[in-house]
Amino acid sequence: MSKLSATTQTLAPDTNAIKVKTSSLIDEDRIPRMIIDEQHKIIFCNQSLKDLCGNIEGDQIDNVFSIKNKISVGQNNFTILNSNQSLSFQIDWVPSQNGERFMIASTEAILEQKKLSQYVTEKINLKRNQNSTPFIDLSFDACSITDTKGNFITVNENFTEIFGYNISDLKNKNLLSLIHFDDQNKFETNISLLNKNKLENHLTIETRCIGKEGNILWIEWKQKFVNGQLYSTGRDLTPLKSYQESTQRQQKKLAEAEAIGHIGQWEWEVGGEKIKFSDQLYSIFGVDKEKFNPTLDSITNMIDRRDSGRMIQVFQRAIIEQNDYDMDFRLTRPDGDLRYIRCEGRCEIDKDDDVIALYGIMQDITIATHRELDLVKAKESVEHAYAAKTQFLANMSHELRTPLNAIIGFSEMIERQLLGPIGTEKYLEYIGGIRESGEHLLDLISDILDMSKIEAGKYELNIERFNIAKIIRMAAHMMEGRALDAEIKINVDINNENLQISADRRAITQMILNLLSNAVKFSHKKGKIDLQLIEKEDHITIIISDEGIGIPANKLANITLPFEQAESDYTREYEGSGLGLAITKELAEIHGGTLHIESAVNVGTTVKIRLPLQTKK
Repeated sequence: MSKLSATTQTLAPDTNAIKVKTSSLIDEDRIPRMIIDEQHKIIFCNQSLKDLCGNIEGDQIDNVFSIKNKISVGQNNFTILNSNQSLSFQIDWVPSQNGERFMIASTEAILEQKKLSQYVTEKINLKRNQNSTPFIDLSFDACSITDTKGNFITVNENFTEIFGYNISDLKNKNLLSLIHFDDQNKFETNISLLNKNKLENHLTIETRCIGKEGNILWIEWKQKFVNGQLYSTGRDLTPLKSYQESTQRQQKKLAEAEAIGHIGQWEWEVGGEKIKFSDQLYSIFGVDKEKFNPTLDSITNMIDRRDSGRMIQVFQRAIIEQNDYDMDFRLTRPDGDLRYIRCEGRCEIDKDDDVIALYGIMQDITIATHRELDLVKAKESVEHAYAAKTQFLANMSHELRTPLNAIIGFSEMIERQLLGPIGTEKYLEYIGGIRESGEHLLDLISDILDMSKIEAGKYELNIERFNIAKIIRMAAHMMEGRALDAEIKINVDINNENLQISADRRAITQMILNLLSNAVKFSHKKGKIDLQLIEKEDHITIIISDEGIGIPANKLANITLPFEQAESDYTREYEGSGLGLAITKELAEIHGGTLHIESAVNVGTTVKIRLPLQTKK
């Protein structure tokens, strides 16, 4: 006996049990008997009647018997067509327990209506269950037939295999007890909807169920009520759910990896307009997924004009050559942010060896690109500074040797008294040369030391309150002698002679002297220098203008960088360290101020120093 047969026999009504229940009224072996529905179709006939007529189940009664009068409740005479044998049947209308009406025809009267109704119900249910069994056995789903309370009438073999229960287990359970507690309400609601509304079509519902081992099963139920019985088929979705969950986990990990790497996927069908974007690409492009439609036009409109044309060429070449490809392009997002994107792709080729699509990845390399650009700039800056310092040291070797040679030469001539005794008047001129050379050498060394302190961040300001007008006039007076030698006039314009500021007196003096020294050094003979002090609400501006040789435009941006001016050819004929402007700019910024230069070749130069009235320590 197959497992299905065992299932059916165990859960369906027992024929022998029916005999026991009705034995006092109905003798299955002796009394011919049949059940007829309202359409006069023979639903059931017992063995006694089959011996007389054959198996007539499913036939219309008119095809089996000759009936002279209309069938009515009570005694009716039927003639068997194939044998002309006459039978007298007692006809009774009997409702089944499911509410349907049937005629029961018996050659002997049955007195108890209740027993008769039970007999009809059990026979009809048994017949229906027997008829359904071969079909549900062919299904790969878990199939069951239950009553309105969910008690099992029959199940197929796959039902027991999927849920892990045997037949005896199911006797003490109903269908609802197999449903996960959290899904029982919606399962009951679904059954109630089917039952109350008498729906002709089935309803589908997906629930979690509990197997015999406590394992969770995902089942898709299709259910329908037929003649008061609930027919259910359950498709096991557990493997599919596990696969979906695994796929979702992998997709989530992929999305997280794309977000970390700033990478998105794309695909374009050749000849089409639409380009498929992964979620991360919308983020890279800075657009809303719900509002932005990624097409060739919408994407190229965001790409730098020079790069968009190159992208189209790369795509065309890839299609022709059927090769992998890569390129970098600049992208301006809707918020105005400039991004650098790397695109890498491959060709999808069909069975005819034609390229049907391009696909690949796009990665936001903005941060990496900025780092590369910064590294290139830093490398160039280091190389430039190294070259500038090399040139500076080469120039300094000349600048230092000149005063040292004068000091050594004049000293040696005086020591040997080559021009006569020490009292000779010419030696006084040599001593003056020694002093001037020593002072010049001290200036050079002081500039180098000051620049070194500033670059090392060790230059400390000594803040005090003083009269800035006096400092400016004193600096002009100190440069007056050199200016007169060069036939240059210094004009000083100060509106407030009592103006007080808080700053480093020595540093302010040094800045003014550096600028005046440069103005004198690079001015033409018979020129003039204007020195002006302007007072504002919270700051002062010192302006020094000359009518000298000026600064070339290509040198103006770098003229205040340390050592830069030393490598300029036009300054080589003038003595000095060339650090004056660099030191002045740094000292101004240490005070919280600024230095600004305007210049034109052979027109002159104007330098403005802006300083706060109160310098913070």
